[in-house]
Amino acid sequence: LIMSPAMWKWTCLLSHLLLSTTVSPLSRQQPLHPKRPFLTFTGDRAEGNFNHLVVDERTGHIYLGAVNRIYKLSSDLKVLVTHQTGPDEDNPKCYPPRIVQTCNEPLTPTNNINKMLLIDYKENRLIACGSLYQGICKLLRLDDLFKLGEPFHKKEHYLSGVNESGSVFGVIVSYSNMDDKLFIATAVDGKPEYFPTISSRKLTKNSEADGMFAYVFHDEFVASMIKIPSDTFTIIPDFDIYYIYGFSSGNFVYFLTLQPEMISPPGSTTKEQVYTSKLVRLCKEDTAFNSYVEVPIGCEKNGVEYRLLQAAYLSKAGAILARSLDVGPEDDILFTVFSKGQKRKMKSLDESALCIFVLKKINDRIKDRLQSCYRGEGTLDLAWLKVKDIPCSSALLTIDDNFCGLDMNAPLGVSSMVRGLPIFTEDGDRMTSVIAYVYKNHSLAFVGTKSGKLKK
Repeated sequence: LIMSPAMWKWTCLLSHLLLSTTVSPLSRQQPLHPKRPFLTFTGDRAEGNFNHLVVDERTGHIYLGAVNRIYKLSSDLKVLVTHQTGPDEDNPKCYPPRIVQTCNEPLTPTNNINKMLLIDYKENRLIACGSLYQGICKLLRLDDLFKLGEPFHKKEHYLSGVNESGSVFGVIVSYSNMDDKLFIATAVDGKPEYFPTISSRKLTKNSEADGMFAYVFHDEFVASMIKIPSDTFTIIPDFDIYYIYGFSSGNFVYFLTLQPEMISPPGSTTKEQVYTSKLVRLCKEDTAFNSYVEVPIGCEKNGVEYRLLQAAYLSKAGAILARSLDVGPEDDILFTVFSKGQKRKMKSLDESALCIFVLKKINDRIKDRLQSCYRGEGTLDLAWLKVKDIPCSSALLTIDDNFCGLDMNAPLGVSSMVRGLPIFTEDGDRMTSVIAYVYKNHSLAFVGTKSGKLKK
C-alpha cells in the first residue's frame, strides 16, 4: 500500500501486516494496546526511491523494486537477498538501445528505475522491468534473485521509454496446459511508432527462450496490440494513456486509465484539455485485440464531480455489502479513489472520494454499447482516434456477456460515463491509495493519504 512519496522514500510499510488489525466487538470493551511501532526497512539513501512492492502469497516474502536495486525481504523486513539492476551507460535517445546497435548519442551513467514488478508463480520467478535501454525486463529466480533471463534482442523486448515509476502495468493470464500470457499496458511518452500502449506477450517457460515477450500474434496486418495513432499527437501534443491499475476477471483483462481529452465547455467556442478516467476491457483470448472497449468512469457526491482516478483495488462484495448492492457475495467490486475535478493530472486537488463499482454493471453497460454499435447505431467514439466519427457497422449476430469482437467496430468507446457509488469523502488530505478485503462477511477498506495517514 503506497501512501505518499515522502513517507515511502526510505521506509516501507507492509499492507498485509495491516490486515491483521481488525477489532472484534468484544475487544472494543478492553483497554487499547499502547502504540506499537511499525516494522520498517531502510534502503541505501544513495540509491533513491522505492518504486514497487509485491508479496509472495505463499511464503510471505517481500520483493521490493527500487532505483538500481531489487530487494528480497523476510516477512519481518530483514534483507535476504539484493540484486543490482543499475546504473549503466545509457541515453534515452538511443533507439534501438546501444546493446542492440551502436548509438551516436553520448552515453552517461544512468539509473535504472523499477517500473514494474510481478511474481510469476507458475515458474517461480520475478519479472522486474526497469527504465534502462527503453524499458527491458529481467526474469529473476524467486529464491535467490539469480538472473534467469534478460531478453533484449528484438524490438518487442523494449516496453516503454518512460522513465517514471508506475508507467507500466502488467497482468499475467495463467494456463494449466500452455505458456502464460503477459498483458502489458504502458505510457508511450510521444513514441507511438515504437511502443504499443497495450499488448499481450508470450511468457515462455524457458526464461531465455527466443520467444519470451514476443507478441502473442503478429503478422503484416494484425497483432496483439493497440497503438495510438501518430495523428492524435497533432491534436493533443502531450497525449498519453496513463495506466493506474490492472486485473483479470472471468474471460477479460481490465485496465483503469487516465487520459487527456479535448472538450468544448458549455457556452464556449474553444476547446480545453481535461483528463478522463476510463476502464479498458479486453478478452483474454483475443489475439487481434478486436475486443478493445473503453468506458469512462467517475463519481459524484452532493453535486461535486470526482473524475481524476488516483488508485483502485479489486475485491469481493462480501455478504453484507452484496445485499445492499443487490449482487452476490462473490461478485467483483472495484474500490476506487478519485480526486475532485478532471483538469490537473499532476496537481490533483486535495478533495477526494472513495467510490465502489460493481464490475458486472460495467460489463452490462459495455454489452449494451456493443449491441447498439452492431445495430449500426452511433460512432466508434474514441477520443484518441483522430477521426472520431467513424460510424458503427451493422451486423446480424448475437452479442452475449462474453462477446470478443470482430474485425469491425473496433476499437470501441462508450460515450456515457458509468458512475460509482461514493462511500467516503476527504476534503483536506487527498486519498492516494486503497486496498480492500472481506472479513466475516464485512467489506473493509484501507486508504492511504497524501500526508501519510492510514484510514480504515
